[in-house]
Amino acid sequence: MVTRRALLKNTAAAGTALALLPRLLQAQSAGEIITRAIPSSGEEIPMIGLGSSATFSSMARSPETTALRDVLRALVDNGGTVFDTAPGYGGGSAEQVAGEFVNELGLQEQVFWATKVNVQRRRSTAPADPAAAMAQIERSFGIINKPVIDLIQVHNLGDVPTQLAILKDLKAEGRIRYIGVTWTGARRYPELAELVRNEPLDFIGIDYAVDNREAAETMLPLAQDNGVAVMVYLPFGRSRLWSRVAGQTLPEWAQEFDASTWAQFFLKYIAANLAVTVITPSTSKPANMVDNLGGGVGRLPDAALLRRMEEHVDGLPSA
Repeated sequence: MVTRRALLKNTAAAGTALALLPRLLQAQSAGEIITRAIPSSGEEIPMIGLGSSATFSSMARSPETTALRDVLRALVDNGGTVFDTAPGYGGGSAEQVAGEFVNELGLQEQVFWATKVNVQRRRSTAPADPAAAMAQIERSFGIINKPVIDLIQVHNLGDVPTQLAILKDLKAEGRIRYIGVTWTGARRYPELAELVRNEPLDFIGIDYAVDNREAAETMLPLAQDNGVAVMVYLPFGRSRLWSRVAGQTLPEWAQEFDASTWAQFFLKYIAANLAVTVITPSTSKPANMVDNLGGGVGRLPDAALLRRMEEHVDGLPSA
């Protein structure tokens, strides 16, 4: 498996992460991160954020958690706001550690804090315990130490009738600003589509990438038609896309949409879809955070370039 860390280390054109950071900052200094409106409110948010699954979660479980403070600082200092987490990421460590650093840095009001609720096991058909769900939500409030959380979503479509009902009540009370549901993978798209049509959702969270395009055919247009914001997960296919571009040079025509790295290539492909509100790639490194934010700066590919991007990636070796 090839990670971005290994790709940066082993590709001479890219240099090391430390060498990359100042070049990225200089390249991005002339532009601001593109923002998109949350349809239910009109509030504009930067369309590149930070997720806390994958490498962020791994780091949160290690003794070297202080690196994550620098990632969160890099997010906010370079124009980002959205941080997506969940009580289960990193066995609970990701949300806990991030909350501690956000409070330590005094960033509670600068960070758009998005978390989740799900006390039902993923393959279980048993109803979720409302008291347990409420206790999980209250722990999230305690971690971030804010009276109002920006977004809470029902994670992995876990007993939506029970858990979404709790979120709707909390939103009505003014304790949550936005509510939603999440699912990754196309298997339960029909169920997710029914919720988009019939529930007062502000957000859905789904996976989408240049080599994982099914959402663009179904869920993205449906969300757009129904005024629901879309948070995109797994824009790099976990590490799949990094494996596919190992040893590959970024095509020169990527300059036509201001992509100077593979991360920006992948992110700008997603950002070009107007149904997408925010993308939340995970990282545990400040240089990668800045690189990712560059995916929301400058020009985005048009329809012809999007097709060219798809064809280029489809022609790469499979992961």
